[in-house]
Amino acid sequence: MDLAKDIRACRLCAARFAATATAHEPRPVVWFAPTARLLIAGQAPGARVQASGRPFTDASGDRLRDWTGLLAPEFYDRTRVAIVPMAFCFPGYNARGADLPPPPLCAATWRARVMDVLPQVRLRLLVGGHAIRWHLGLRDVTAAVADWRRHSENGIFPLPHPSWRNTGWLTRNPWFAADLLPVLRARVRAVLEAP
Repeated sequence: MDLAKDIRACRLCAARFAATATAHEPRPVVWFAPTARLLIAGQAPGARVQASGRPFTDASGDRLRDWTGLLAPEFYDRTRVAIVPMAFCFPGYNARGADLPPPPLCAATWRARVMDVLPQVRLRLLVGGHAIRWHLGLRDVTAAVADWRRHSENGIFPLPHPSWRNTGWLTRNPWFAADLLPVLRARVRAVLEAP
């Protein structure tokens, strides 16, 4: 797939990354195939993913796999699951050690082209505020996730980011685990097992 090769070769943000506290090189993490039925639209790779070259190889990934009910071999089967973040590279940390947001240039350059090569996608999981904003145009993550029933009618599940930083959010919103997750798991399974 030439598009995946082009993304892996992308160096548009090299100067931006060199100027971060981490001063790292671009390393696009590309994980999709045209046959994928499930799209996981994430935010951007973290430092561990930058090192591994595989999406969600961290505690956030453990939590997200639990939310979806997928075991690692299913989750990482790119012929069935496309994992497409809003930025393909780790954005780096600022001087205080906080994650930098995904550079908008990445989505502006690649996102529409990637969506065009995923014609088989039947279910979209929008993980975190950046993905929710791009795909739904909504800024309030809690409101978007709370309206999951309406969005799911269109094959979309807005989700909070599975980071440990959102543990408080999950505690304050017990309906997420009680109501949304069982439906999400069933929909993921149905989409991946459909003939």
